[in-house]
Amino acid sequence: MTAPAHATGHGLPLDFARLLIDWQRRHGRSGLPWQHTHDPYRVWLSEVMLQQTQVSTVLQYYPRFLERFPDVQCLAAATPDEVMALWSGLGYYSRARNLHRCAQVVVQEHGGVFPDTAQQLQTLPGIGASTAAAIAAFCHGERVSIADGNVRRVLARLLAFEGDLARLASQRELWELAQALLPDQPAHADMTAYTQGLMDLGATLCTRSRPQCERCPVEGLCRARATGTTDRFPVKTRTLKRRHESWWLLMMLHRDAGGVLRLWLQRRPAPGIWAGLYCPPVFDSEASLQASLPAALVDRIQLQDAVTHSLTHRELRLHPCVLTCDELIAPAAQDGAPLQGQWVEASALGEHGLPAPVRLMLASLTARTRD
Repeated sequence: MTAPAHATGHGLPLDFARLLIDWQRRHGRSGLPWQHTHDPYRVWLSEVMLQQTQVSTVLQYYPRFLERFPDVQCLAAATPDEVMALWSGLGYYSRARNLHRCAQVVVQEHGGVFPDTAQQLQTLPGIGASTAAAIAAFCHGERVSIADGNVRRVLARLLAFEGDLARLASQRELWELAQALLPDQPAHADMTAYTQGLMDLGATLCTRSRPQCERCPVEGLCRARATGTTDRFPVKTRTLKRRHESWWLLMMLHRDAGGVLRLWLQRRPAPGIWAGLYCPPVFDSEASLQASLPAALVDRIQLQDAVTHSLTHRELRLHPCVLTCDELIAPAAQDGAPLQGQWVEASALGEHGLPAPVRLMLASLTARTRD
């Protein structure tokens, strides 16, 4: 058995790459739709979608996105609304905005061809070091290591890395160790298997809680496993402080004489939560929502059950306030001026980027209205 690794940069486990590559080829994931391709567009799209998102969720969005935007030229030519509509429900919407901007830069400044090195890829909007490394390794066999959250956890445990990953200096140190662990002069296929193996190990065995160490191909090399301290790594002292907010959503409906149902929506401002997406007007209190309407309409508001929605740094309590309007009016801002927005036919909601909880609420509301 190889001696456990140390976190000093010396005595790194020389067999790590070989064991990981062999394991990935025998037991790793191999049937995902973005595998077995050297097309940078498809690899890039999958990597962006997979950031902080479960594979099972991405599997629902990835084929639909490719069907609508089969190449970077099609994506670059799309409108922001078209992109946001397809991304709706996937969350972390800045990814979609960066994705669209990146496609435009690739087409306008690189002739529609992605750069072929990790260093050059990082110059593109929304592509960080780990995403760039994944594209370069999968598509061009570049000898460069990914280092997303799952991989940092794998390597921190493997090396019993004591650095605080809340600090950039520790992140850079672990990145350098990741580079030192790469296979020596790998063939393209080996680099692909190694990179995919890191992803698979972090996603399936070396998980945040209850890691399956007994099934791990590098169990004998893992210093945290040897000392029974897997729960200590990775070290990250900064805790996430979540804010709790209550939002009051004015959900205005109108059905005309022909039976067409419309809802009043406005585009969320940037920067901020759900920036660029469409949403009913949001107020910070029930009183401010009521103040946006003529007094005669306030008593017609129907308050629905609140919905809780969790974001990375916030816990939102959403209060839907339903108002059926006889006319196509617009609510007012605090200064009395009409809010910017538009009436949208219920049948066209799918063409607009909507936050996931809002889409669900509107779908439920329109279904009840039909009944």
